[in-house]
Order: sequence, then C-alpha cells, then structure tokens
Amino acid sequence: MNLVLMGLPGAGKGTQADLIIKDFNIPHISTGDIFRAAIKNQTEMGKKAKSYIDAGNLVPDEVVNGIVAERLAQDDTTKGFMLDGFPRNLVQAKALNKMLEDDGRQLDAVINIHVAPDVLVDRLSARFMCKNCGASYNRLYHKPKVEGTCDVCGGHEFFQRDDDKPATVKNRLDVNIKLNTPLVDFYKNQGILHNINGEQSIEDVYKDVREVLVNL
Repeated sequence: MNLVLMGLPGAGKGTQADLIIKDFNIPHISTGDIFRAAIKNQTEMGKKAKSYIDAGNLVPDEVVNGIVAERLAQDDTTKGFMLDGFPRNLVQAKALNKMLEDDGRQLDAVINIHVAPDVLVDRLSARFMCKNCGASYNRLYHKPKVEGTCDVCGGHEFFQRDDDKPATVKNRLDVNIKLNTPLVDFYKNQGILHNINGEQSIEDVYKDVREVLVNL
C-alpha cells in the first residue's frame, strides 16, 4: 500500500498518520525526518541538500526528489509506505510517479484531510502560552483547569505568539492552499484522490480514512 497523506496545517494530519502506521504497519516517511537523516548520514543527496541549506538557499526539486528516491529504495518500503510532506508541487509529484514507475510500483491512494480554511484559522489561532513557564494551551481543546491560572506553574499571565495570531495564520494557510490546489487537481485527475472530512472527531476521521484504505 503506497500512500501520500495531504492536509493543510491544523487539519490533524499528524494524528491520522500515527493511526495509519499503527494499523497498517507501513513506514511513515516524513520529508523533514528523511532530510535530517540524509544530512546526518552524509548520503550523496544529503550532502547536496546541506550545501544549499548552509548557504541559506531553498533545496531545489531535483535534490528533494533524490532524497525521497534514496529513502524509497530502502528495504522497509517494499510492502508499502506513506509519504508526508512530499510532493509539495507538480514537479515533485511527476517525479514521484516516474521513480515509482521505474521501480514497477505506483501510488495506490492520496488521502487529503480537508478542513475549511476558516475552521483552520480558528483552530490554529486558539493557541496561547503561559508567560512564566511557556506551557502551551488551546482555548478550543486544552484550556487551563482553572481559568486564568497555569496548570504547570500557577502563573496568571498568558500571551499569544505572533505565529499564532489570526492574520499570520491566514497568510500561512494561503501559501499552503496555493501549493496544495494543483496537487489536489493532479491526483483527482488520476482517480486516486480521496477527500476526507477533517472537521469530524478524530475517531470519525480515522474511520473514513480506514474505510478507504481497507478497500484499496
């Protein structure tokens, strides 16, 4: 079972990824993780990626594709894999199709956890922190047990990071939507895209995900 997992920030992709790999016993291939591993292990592509990162430049598609290809060539992917964070654009999506085709494989499904952008803004901008100890809270899901008092240190002053303010969150989502839309269309045209309603409970989202996967 060869999968790509998609979803905007705040859609709950990480939670669903953990449930999928536990249930279906396939490796979770996160772009961030394999980048760090390739650089640490000084693979050919890892060295190339490091040279761009050290210079403060974006890692070009061909190097990103190369790092993914190195990872997909490892033995633990022979019975399947789940890619998370790749592909990020059409160039990478087409390169993934080609590298799998060259190896006699193909993608079985692309799972897209869909949540309306305004809901995501609410979710992501609900985060706040204790000014004294840095404990993190969310006014929708994880409030202090006693209102106005930190569970950890008993402090009474809270703040919100600039990254979590609604305007910043919206800008970040806009960038991700711009990147994701062509990919959604690309995989929809291939007939392997499965949109999952991510506005349900975690359990109901996974129920829908699992139904797709067991019927592949």
